Amino acid sequence: MYEKTLLSLTLITASLVASNLSDDAKKIGLLPIPSSQTELLKLIDNQKNPITSKKVELGKKLYFDPRLSKSGIISCNTCHNLSEGGDDGVSAAIGHKWVANPHHLNSPTVYNSVFFSSQFWDGRDPDLEKQAQGPIQAHPEMAATKEHVVQTVTSIPDYVNEFKYAYGDSVKISFEKITDTIATFERTLVTPSPYDNYLNGSENAITPIQKAGLKTFIDKGCATCHNGIALGGEMNAFNITGTYIHQNIGDFKGDKNGMVKVPTLRNITQTAPYFHNGEVWNLKEAIIEMGRIQVGEKINDKEAASIEAFLKALDGVKPALSLPILPASTNTTPKPDLN
Repeated sequence: MYEKTLLSLTLITASLVASNLSDDAKKIGLLPIPSSQTELLKLIDNQKNPITSKKVELGKKLYFDPRLSKSGIISCNTCHNLSEGGDDGVSAAIGHKWVANPHHLNSPTVYNSVFFSSQFWDGRDPDLEKQAQGPIQAHPEMAATKEHVVQTVTSIPDYVNEFKYAYGDSVKISFEKITDTIATFERTLVTPSPYDNYLNGSENAITPIQKAGLKTFIDKGCATCHNGIALGGEMNAFNITGTYIHQNIGDFKGDKNGMVKVPTLRNITQTAPYFHNGEVWNLKEAIIEMGRIQVGEKINDKEAASIEAFLKALDGVKPALSLPILPASTNTTPKPDLN
């Protein structure tokens, strides 16, 4: 009888600890992706351009269409590959003429980017609609002009019909309408994970080792910057308690105030290399380096392994995607230009 009582008390205590950890996480700003599709839609939708299945399907085609680039061989998916972590897996993004980003900047993941309050490493754009305009026009990336993009889309009757189907017969196919449609698709790229299930009340969604890792993550101050639904996406100071070991690779210094966008930790095991210049390939090494330069903590191997175990709980379920079949070009579609 005594042993049964002791076991019951142990289980109750363990349950309370787990519950308190979940509550503590939410109190310091760690928030889950809602389990309710209705609540999720409220978070990801754009009231100025509401999400519809027609817009999403059209946006997906445009996202995968390399003809929007000057060369005709680079699409949004080139640097933000949806078949893996939503990035390109190289240190510095490769763009037009096979040239690496001149600032040696790493491509951030597009997955869960709808939850970011700032887009780009310097946070210069507030939302996905504005962000989608940048890479298309940037010469080191897709190197296109607004005119090229509009001419490409309007030269293809199937695209014209799809825009009418999505927006109505009176739609004007402008550069902004095209990029807004790409952004509508990107808004749906959300990856709920076991971590979300845990914060939403499922105590056994993550393992005891991952719960211990979450506690280490909180205790070491990682959640100071990596918080919110995205566990990142806000602007914050960089090199607070030390200088990043690879700071001299590339010339990026942040925004005018030296602030840098905090990268999301969701699917972090799939988005190496790490940091703005992609110079750290090992996740445990990245954890230790962040502790040194951001919170002034000397994180040992055991603690880093604990945090890494928690981060694996952030590997989410990606939306089921079928490769879109793009409409055929016509005689008036702009020809590829490799210069």
